[in-house]
Amino acid sequence: MDNTFASPYLLNPIMHGADYVIHSATKYLSGHGDVLAGVVATSTENKNKLFELNKLIGSVLGPFEAWLALRGLKTLPLRMKQQCANALQVAEWLTSHPRIKQVYYPGLANHPGHALAKNLFNGKGFGGVLSFEIDKAGKDEVFRFMESLRICLPATTLGDIYSLVLHPMTSSHRSL
Repeated sequence: MDNTFASPYLLNPIMHGADYVIHSATKYLSGHGDVLAGVVATSTENKNKLFELNKLIGSVLGPFEAWLALRGLKTLPLRMKQQCANALQVAEWLTSHPRIKQVYYPGLANHPGHALAKNLFNGKGFGGVLSFEIDKAGKDEVFRFMESLRICLPATTLGDIYSLVLHPMTSSHRSL
């Protein structure tokens, strides 16, 4: 299971029956936008299979990158708590804006996955990522909106020290 967006702060999928859990350590785990890494976690029963695979493909993080990732892990709970609070506040504000057609965030009571997320995340928050639709806005208007923001920076990734705004249709998900 990919647990990148929830992070270990919100969810431990192994406790819910997952055999393997992956994280893009580039995102929340390192949190500073300066590490390119990934993590695979598993139960004790599966660790030998994972170690064997690691020997075959030789995927080992360099010592400096490991240090950077560890540095980020030390502040993960603090960062996640604040990011969850900020995302909920932004989501609630967006729901009242007349130009916003729809807000997608599991922290909102009207989200179809709200009860499940509340149960799985143990009341720690609902994540730091949300999405929304601007009513009757074409691509040019969406880009003007993104460029007019003063706090959020336009980007093509996440997992940085900055608050970012993305347009997946023309960046990360353009091939879909």
